[in-house]
Amino acid sequence: MRPLTGVAPRLSDEEQATRDALVEELDRLYAEHEGDEDLADEVDARLADIETAIEEFDGRPTLYDAAEVARAGAFVSVDASGNPRVDRGYVRAEDEASAVDGPEGDETDPSGNMGPDGSDQSASGTQGAVITVGGQAEAEEDEENVIRPLPDRLVTELTAHRTLALRDAVARNPHVAMTALLHKLVFDTFQHNSSPGCMEASVRHVFFPVQSADLKDSASAAAIAERQEAWRIDLPSDDNALWDTLAALDDASRSALLAQCVSYSVNALYEKVDRYGGGLSQQGLERRIAQADRLARAVGLDMVDEGWRPTVDNYLARDTKPRILEAVREAKGEQTVQLIDHLKKGDMAKEAERLLADSGWLPEPLRLANLTDQPDADDAPTLPDFLAVDDEEVTEADMDASDLIAAE
Repeated sequence: MRPLTGVAPRLSDEEQATRDALVEELDRLYAEHEGDEDLADEVDARLADIETAIEEFDGRPTLYDAAEVARAGAFVSVDASGNPRVDRGYVRAEDEASAVDGPEGDETDPSGNMGPDGSDQSASGTQGAVITVGGQAEAEEDEENVIRPLPDRLVTELTAHRTLALRDAVARNPHVAMTALLHKLVFDTFQHNSSPGCMEASVRHVFFPVQSADLKDSASAAAIAERQEAWRIDLPSDDNALWDTLAALDDASRSALLAQCVSYSVNALYEKVDRYGGGLSQQGLERRIAQADRLARAVGLDMVDEGWRPTVDNYLARDTKPRILEAVREAKGEQTVQLIDHLKKGDMAKEAERLLADSGWLPEPLRLANLTDQPDADDAPTLPDFLAVDDEEVTEADMDASDLIAAE
C-alpha cells in the first residue's frame, strides 16, 4: 500500500529559540558531569526535564493533506511488549483518487463526446478528429495548407537519435547520472510510483510471503524504518523539487540515500522451486543464494551482532529433537547435550534456548558463508545442506501437531 508523505511541523521563531537553548543547556550539563559516577538529584531531574521538553518539540505529529487523510487508513496491532501499536497513513489501491474524477467527484464523459474546450461534440452531425501533440488537443482543420503533426514513426526515429545522444552525454557526466538514478529510485522507494519515466532503472520492493512474529520488532526492522522516516521528512514529493534537492546533496548524503533505496530490492529469501517452470527455477534459487552469500561477505553481515538469538518460537520448537541436540553440541559440547537429551521436545526446546542464548550459535541459513565453502567453477552448482530436506528426519515422535503444521 502507498504510505502517505507528510511534512514535519515547523517551529515558530520563539519555539525554535527555546529548543536551541534547551539543547545548549543539555550539552553543557552533560559536559560538566561527564566523569561523575552519580549525578545529584537536582541535576538528574533537570536533565530529564530538558530531554522531555525537546522530545515534545521533536515529537509533534506529521502534517498530512486533508484529502489524503480522508482516503487513508491505519494498521492496529500489538507489539512484542503487549502494547497497542498503530501504523497510520496507508492508502489501499482501490481507495486511490481516480484519474477520471472531476473536481466534484463526478466522472467525465466516458463516451469521448466532450470537445477539448468542454463543449458537447455529440450535438453536431459531424465531428473532426482530435490530434494530440505534446499533450495539447487540437481539432483537425479542413484547410490543405495546415501544418500536420509529424508521423508517429518519424517521431520515434528522431527520438531514437536523441536517446542515444542523451545516453552518451549522461555517461560523460557521473554527477548527473547519479542524480537521475537517485531521482528514479527515490520515487520507487518512498512514493511507490510505478508510472513510466525517462529512467528505466527501478527498485522493486521485495515483500516476505511468510515471516515470524518477531520480525517487525527486530533491530534491523527498527533501523530501516528509522532511516526511511528520516529521509522521508527531508525529501520533497514534487518531481522538480526532488531533483533540485538531490542535485544539491553532498556526495556522502547521495551515497547514503542510494544505499537506502537499493537495500529495499535485496532478496535473499529461500523459496520453493516451481517444478513446472512457471516461477522460480532451481538454477534461479541457487544463483540467488550464492549472490546473497557474496553480498553478506561484502558487508560483513553477522546475524549475532544483528541481535538474532535462537528461541523456542523463532527456531527451536520448529526443529526436530536431533537437530536441537546437534545445535547444543556445536555450541556447548557433548557433556551439555547429555543434560537435555532425555527431555521431551517442549522441555528440550526451552532448555536449549537458555543454553544457546549467549553462545553465538546460528542455524546454517543465517551463517556467513566462507569463500572456501563455495563450489569450484567446474563443479555443478548445488544447494547448501540446509536446503536439502530429508522428509524422514521429521517424524511424529519428534514433533507434536503444532510442530507438524509449522514444519509443513
